[in-house]
Amino acid sequence: MSIVVTGATGELGSLVVEQLLATVPASGIAAVVRDKEKAAGLAARGVELRIADYDRPETLADAFRTGDRVLLISGNAVGSRVAQHTAVIDAAKAAGVAQLAYTGILGGPEADFELAAEHKVTEQLILGSGLPYTFLRNGWYTENYTANLAPVLAHGAVVANAGDGRVASATRADYAAAAAAVLTGEGHLGKAYELSGDVAWSFAEYAAEVARASGETIVHKDVPAAVHQEILVGAGVPEGFAAILTDVDEAVRRGRLAGTSGELARLIGRPTTPLAETVAAAVAAR
Repeated sequence: MSIVVTGATGELGSLVVEQLLATVPASGIAAVVRDKEKAAGLAARGVELRIADYDRPETLADAFRTGDRVLLISGNAVGSRVAQHTAVIDAAKAAGVAQLAYTGILGGPEADFELAAEHKVTEQLILGSGLPYTFLRNGWYTENYTANLAPVLAHGAVVANAGDGRVASATRADYAAAAAAVLTGEGHLGKAYELSGDVAWSFAEYAAEVARASGETIVHKDVPAAVHQEILVGAGVPEGFAAILTDVDEAVRRGRLAGTSGELARLIGRPTTPLAETVAAAVAAR
């Protein structure tokens, strides 16, 4: 039996593996990756590599073993994820894994924005498979915003169409720690965890944090969704992805990403990382 992390060289997956290595012998961890060379560092540390691709179901036949505890990290190809996740679920069922944990989205079946659609279908597929499951319904990563600091600092503005809506974000490392806890602990089967940061913040507050950390004048500009989409497309964001981003902002406006259940902090045994800390680190690293 191994603890298996899919997408193990991705931004979230690599952090999950690091969390696991802190408490689990490397020989008990398997990384499902597409690129063996990219994962060479993990192999050198004793992690087993299982080469497979979500888009090639035949490669998943040897990705899992009976009794494995598996983390299915959702794909990032919006529009293709149901087929990708179906291939993983089918392979996990055929292998007889002991746990399939899935990184879904905050709100689960109640999430009413477009980006949630494939996550909701995936959860239903997992339930229909009969596999022992754990749903990790992740809220927003603070890095979704801090990774986009360059234009904010260049223009002195945080532009959004979320109104006074709030986001209870946490860092990828916080969510990775929760995944590791669920994969290594007991009592998590059949559970759905609503995971989010301890404190929900508004975009005006985010702009103030960026201003404080950078010493620059940063304002919050709330604009209609159509105007925001035009700005994003003008900045080079593909039209379809720009539509997803503005739809998420509308969900924020409706309060869909503001929930602070405390479940993430309880799983990781500490408070979630404050917004100010993540912003300061991102500004310092720019």
